[in-house]
Amino acid sequence: MALAIFDLDNTLIAGDSDHSWGEFLVTQQLVDKAHFQQVNDQFYADYVAGNLDIYAYLEFSLQPLTTMTMAELALLHEQFMQRVIKPMQLPKAQALLQQHRDAGDRLLIITSTNRFVVEPICHSLGITEILASEAEIIHGRYTGKTLGVPTYKEGKVTRLNSWLEEHHESLAGSWFYSDSINDLPLLLKVEHPVAVDPCPALRQVAEQKNWPIISLRA
Repeated sequence: MALAIFDLDNTLIAGDSDHSWGEFLVTQQLVDKAHFQQVNDQFYADYVAGNLDIYAYLEFSLQPLTTMTMAELALLHEQFMQRVIKPMQLPKAQALLQQHRDAGDRLLIITSTNRFVVEPICHSLGITEILASEAEIIHGRYTGKTLGVPTYKEGKVTRLNSWLEEHHESLAGSWFYSDSINDLPLLLKVEHPVAVDPCPALRQVAEQKNWPIISLRA
């Protein structure tokens, strides 16, 4: 049994759940439209360019969670799943996941997006083992603070190494699928790196290193 690791946003789904959650909050009039949308878009541009300040972004993206109860957030996320995430789901992604299940592999999603946003999405894909950026919860409410190391760039490797030790796993025969140059540190660690609908920077690296390049959208 090998470990099959997947990025989520723009890899297993046809969009970025984190940025889309911010846009959804705007459409629901739960945040200041002009300011929030501008900042949300700028952070996403920074991510695409590979120079995102992950701590600043998490502080921004987690703040709206502090204004609602867990029950309110759960209801809101159900609406988000139906209206925004469901149209992003990809039959070819489901087929790829099933291919690894049939091979007896252990499936793990590692995403820089916070757990609140991604956990229901991962569960909808049939994956329960998730490494995500963690948000602090005290007395049943989000505080807006980040816990531990965010799963971004080298942070994905750091968190994965801890997970491997905890679960007595190794990277022998491992796979990692991603679209983003931000995931290069982890792509370099696994035995089978695969570029999925890659950004231009990752496509260039993949071509130079003769990594497989696949599309789950075409």
